[in-house]
Amino acid sequence: LATIRMCGQDTDFGRNMLFNIGGVKFGVEICEDMWVPAAPSLHQAVDGAQILFNLSASPEVLGKHNYLLTLVKSQSARTQSAYIYCSAGYGESSTDLVFGGNGLIVESGRMLRRTERFSTEEQLIVADIDTEKLLNSRRRTTTFAPHRPAERIIVEIPLPENPANVTLDREFNSHPFVPQTPEEMDESGREIINIQTMGLAQRLQHTDCKKVVIGVSGGLDSTLALLIAVRTFDRLGLDRKGIIGVTMPGFGTSNRTYRNSIALMRCLGITSREISIRKACEQHFADIGLNPEEQSSAYENAQARERTQILMDIANMEHGMVLGTGDLSELALGWATYNGDQMSMYGLNASLPKTLIQVLLRWMAQVCQDDAIREILLDVVATPISPELLPSGEEGGIAQHTEKLVGPYELHDFFLYHFIQNGYSPAKILFAAEKAFDGRYDRATILRWMRVFFQRFFSQQFKRSAMPDGPKVGIISLSPRGDWRMPSDATASLWLREIDLLIQEK
Repeated sequence: LATIRMCGQDTDFGRNMLFNIGGVKFGVEICEDMWVPAAPSLHQAVDGAQILFNLSASPEVLGKHNYLLTLVKSQSARTQSAYIYCSAGYGESSTDLVFGGNGLIVESGRMLRRTERFSTEEQLIVADIDTEKLLNSRRRTTTFAPHRPAERIIVEIPLPENPANVTLDREFNSHPFVPQTPEEMDESGREIINIQTMGLAQRLQHTDCKKVVIGVSGGLDSTLALLIAVRTFDRLGLDRKGIIGVTMPGFGTSNRTYRNSIALMRCLGITSREISIRKACEQHFADIGLNPEEQSSAYENAQARERTQILMDIANMEHGMVLGTGDLSELALGWATYNGDQMSMYGLNASLPKTLIQVLLRWMAQVCQDDAIREILLDVVATPISPELLPSGEEGGIAQHTEKLVGPYELHDFFLYHFIQNGYSPAKILFAAEKAFDGRYDRATILRWMRVFFQRFFSQQFKRSAMPDGPKVGIISLSPRGDWRMPSDATASLWLREIDLLIQEK
């Protein structure tokens, strides 16, 4: 118990406090108190609290809501109490987080009232709680008798040193970020779209911005960003013409992606612009003395930076906001041009990996009511992933294939998940990958691309250290303001050394 100064008065404050109003006791816990093994509300209930409040500021993350509902219902059921949960909602800071505005009233594990998630309006829910019924339920059990935890006695049981015939009866999902069933995809798809939409809506209203600028390439990431922008403008009642889609054909733009970008903007009814970057880049090459025949990294990055400059300048002219389209997989690999496509005013896809975006767009195509848009989305998903920075072939085909340059995204997303979420070492990631991708990638291939992953992940942190705001959607975020705080000069030597030893093993 502590005494704090609030609103000019001294007041007691602490988890062990109970309040009594008209003979009904209630206790209060804060946010993550509920998520820990020994929640304060358990002790509050044992000490007589019939109503438990949780004042929370818990952000939305894909898959988290169902777990939250389970926790609240379980806490209410095991304590035979009414549990009232109130969390931050629309209008809270959205630097890298989105809040759904969860309001729940649960009695003995049964939901009485709940708010509408992701509402932009204020909400109030009210429910009658039968405290006499709660007390009667408690009388039928000894759970609520005051008690102290017993002193623990630990018994050591030895294991055999070399257990015979031991096999691992555990499967590893090759696409850990991707929902596994159609039902899960339906639920996750709507959740992702809602989180992205509410994050962008909050940023637009906070900045009083009525226009956004998006570079539309005909690829996966820009397509998703454009769809989310349209949904957000519709949700806020804004004219879709305030969405300025800019396609910027260059030396490597393929006919396929160009057609899809133009067709999608036309079908969605946004403002579309086409600005070729060829002449500007050629002039720039001449200015800096770059031989375009060398097609070096400077040749490629100059194009990305030219496109970013165009988007930023248009946004300034239109008093709008540049929406970034880069995804989590690209951030992990540093597969972006620093101060080029790495930069924007709000990065919509920053916590969505490539494998999930592919599946999400395919799902959006399936539920889309517009046949023309559905065909475009399916073709975007089927198009090989490419930065399109090297000259295309004579027939306008794609000259660069990203997954041939840096490796398959399904492998990199697998590495990322188990490295960040589970804390696996390279040896354990290899063990899991060999099981998950059995028959698809051999050991040498997995190790080859794992080495690329760790080398790039560590060396490219400086790009993530300067990344713009973006909504946290999934369980992994590489934002330097949130879950991932890593110095830009961190070294991968320990991880690479372990991978090299694994490569040397027969």
